[in-house]
Amino acid sequence: MLCRVLFGASVLLLIATRSAEAAKDYGAALGKSILFYDAQRSGKLPGNNPIPWRGDSALSDCVPGGWYDAGDHIKFGLPMASSTSLLAWSLNRFKAGYQQAGQLNQMYDMLRWPLKYFLKAWDPSQRVLTAQVGDGELDHAFWGRAEDMSMSRPCKKISTNNKGSDIAGATAAALAAGSVAFKDKGDNQFATRLLQGAESLYLFAKTNRGVFSGSAGYYGSSGDKDEMCEAAVWLYRATGNNDYLNDAKGFAETTTAWALSWDDKRVVCQELLYEETFDSVYKNAVIAFFNGWLPGSPTMIYTPCGLAWRDKWGANRYAGNAAFMALLAAEAGIESYTYRKWAAEQINYLLGDNNHNGGCFSFEIGYGNNYPKQPHHRGASCPNRPSSCTYAQYGLDVPSPQILNGALVGGPDSYDNFKDKRSDYIQSEVALDYNAGFQGALAGLNYLLAIGQMPATNNRCPCNQ
Repeated sequence: MLCRVLFGASVLLLIATRSAEAAKDYGAALGKSILFYDAQRSGKLPGNNPIPWRGDSALSDCVPGGWYDAGDHIKFGLPMASSTSLLAWSLNRFKAGYQQAGQLNQMYDMLRWPLKYFLKAWDPSQRVLTAQVGDGELDHAFWGRAEDMSMSRPCKKISTNNKGSDIAGATAAALAAGSVAFKDKGDNQFATRLLQGAESLYLFAKTNRGVFSGSAGYYGSSGDKDEMCEAAVWLYRATGNNDYLNDAKGFAETTTAWALSWDDKRVVCQELLYEETFDSVYKNAVIAFFNGWLPGSPTMIYTPCGLAWRDKWGANRYAGNAAFMALLAAEAGIESYTYRKWAAEQINYLLGDNNHNGGCFSFEIGYGNNYPKQPHHRGASCPNRPSSCTYAQYGLDVPSPQILNGALVGGPDSYDNFKDKRSDYIQSEVALDYNAGFQGALAGLNYLLAIGQMPATNNRCPCNQ
């Protein structure tokens, strides 16, 4: 009996040691991701602005505030709302992860920014939601600082005559999830405002169904059932009203998503509904999703160093989103050890367990010493004032003067090859939705470390530094 006990203790010690060696500084990475969202702020910046090279911008927008979408300066409603919902979910579920990292106050401050924008974008008396600020062609013809923009910034709106229940539903979901977060914080006044906005916007979306058609080649949605389901579940969580839960069940689809993205949130709906109902229909749908992602899937490509590579556009984004969902499913009791281990290995790859540039390369800017130096991002490419910033900066093959801390770049090809070049907007792009699931996964892993549940990992190309 004694030998068996000692052997068991040795195994536990070995597992704990391997976990410690494989674990990254998820807390540091989490704090930097928050800084990326702060760098994307539009409007009049607060006195505690932590990004020294950013200032007030787009003060004359029809709806000031919010986040710029990517390396450009357009404010797109669908990816902004979708990102906000995932970020709020990460706070609601893995709050201890933010606390452990010392980033809880920073997270609340960061999350408040888009939520305030959504409240201003939605006019319940006129039943009008601003869905986009800025024109794609005009914006992309400009390379420079957000603070220096002078082009026209037209607004696109959703109304009873111009349908957009996909964007309206996504925005209602963000407001409702935000309401849950700020009620938990004790900020009942802001939580109530968010809930009132969510309920009125959801009702508007529900009675004015139809996909937004004004994106003009940017962020065109394939449907609205997933957004409507997501909004309904969060409203149920915020209110306890069973009508919302019944709505969510009606909107739910049990087909398997190719990936979690700003457009396709079927697996989000399935996971949320399983957490509320424990119905095996939703559990099986979540399992089916991960059967298409985990090793052994006939449809998933793995790079030589182990990234689950779904697509050349935002490969890191898709892996980060799936890792976040895996950690959420694990918390709900679905294949907990397997999903946690896989999620940790995906995030470890993104933070350095790969062989690019000599190894130990972080795809999150500012994490460690070896990371992308040329993100496809206008503001970061601009030198300090009074120096000018034009398309000349776009073509310079030199590190950006400003460090875009926390931004997760698009990622490598399916052979682990990555081009750290500003003009390569496929691999070096950054965006709101690229970081959302990634940040949620960081919070989840930091939470597991805090409670002593971090699994042992076995990355193919471990960083030994």
